[in-house]
Amino acid sequence: MNLLVDEGAHPRALLALEDGTHFFGRSAGAEGETFGEIVFNTSMVGYQEIVSDPSYAGQLVTLTYPQVGNYGINERDMQADELHLAGLVVHDLCYTPSNWQSVLSLPEFLSSRGVVAIEDVDTRALTLAIREGGAMRAALSTTDLDPESLVARVRASAPISQHNYVADVSCARSHVVGARTASNASERPLRVVAYDCGEKSGIVRRLAAAGCEVTVVPWDTPAADVLASAPDGVFFSNGPGDPQSVPAVVEAVRACLGKVPVFGICLGNQVISLAAGAHIEKLPYGHHGGNEPVMNLLTGKVEITAQNHNYGPVFSTFGPLVPELSDDVSEHPRDLRFWSQRRMAPVVMNKRYGRVRLTHVNLNDGTPEGIQFLDVPAFSLQYHPEAKPGPNDSAYAFAAFARLMRGEQDYLAIDVREGRRF
Repeated sequence: MNLLVDEGAHPRALLALEDGTHFFGRSAGAEGETFGEIVFNTSMVGYQEIVSDPSYAGQLVTLTYPQVGNYGINERDMQADELHLAGLVVHDLCYTPSNWQSVLSLPEFLSSRGVVAIEDVDTRALTLAIREGGAMRAALSTTDLDPESLVARVRASAPISQHNYVADVSCARSHVVGARTASNASERPLRVVAYDCGEKSGIVRRLAAAGCEVTVVPWDTPAADVLASAPDGVFFSNGPGDPQSVPAVVEAVRACLGKVPVFGICLGNQVISLAAGAHIEKLPYGHHGGNEPVMNLLTGKVEITAQNHNYGPVFSTFGPLVPELSDDVSEHPRDLRFWSQRRMAPVVMNKRYGRVRLTHVNLNDGTPEGIQFLDVPAFSLQYHPEAKPGPNDSAYAFAAFARLMRGEQDYLAIDVREGRRF
């Protein structure tokens, strides 16, 4: 318990889950109440980037690391101007941060932005409850402290899939971010149009650092307008919620595939998969954290990755395996770690776009983490190569996109040691 906190200044708070599980604690942010889907994040640092990530819209975020906020809030690490998460759950929050960049404590920051938060929660028990029950609806309140009442209200609340959170977090108008560098001084910047579905600022900075002039556009921008500008490539960003709630973005992907190089991250990977006719599944409790091991099947190298998603594509639904391009395997294995053991990147035949290759696999649960279209210029990743927070193992993805736009072969077969820092 934080002994420097005035107990009387922080009222009791209640966290309730739809399965009836509940936890009492103390308010650590704005007072009031909030409803959403509860998830846990296993990162040990980077709480500022986490709470400012637009992908958490509609979600109550539990941080599994027990002590949070010791280095405060700075002016550089924001991933969006506004906070969109539904609420924050921690075990022990620091009210007296110590860091030369700090301008505000985390609880002061949350309170000033209207984010309801709770501390003094047994986050180990809560994480186990989420692992057993899956990502559930939940509520956090400083006004309704009756567990029976709050649980009933949670059960009556709408699931996250019924709302288009992308529309809430996307930019209102387009804007341009200039290129920071180019791989060759004689080369002009690559012109990229980025669909903002909840794009983290770290992604735009990585694209700019890879030599791209980025025009960021709202999520519902017609693809005809984008293609009329003759970009070198189109990027589809991360974002919150169920990808099936944004059919307009899926249609934009279909309009772009085969006409211009395409790259997608997280939600971008999901809408690209939907455009190809693949199915999307909701994972039991998702991947949230900066320590997920992923193998690049093209190089055999393992990347420690930053992730934040509850949904993901089902690789077998892209199409049947092409045995001659898949180590003579004709039936889809149930666990995609089968391919990591063989150091093999299998290929399927997709009805719409021809050959599609599995490029990355999660080594924790065998789910797909990346795909590459072989007959149209496109690829996508389920995890966050820009990190923010997290390791930089996957930063090469932005260099890979630049290589794709320049027409280079084997653009994705980059060693993880390349491009870690721009």
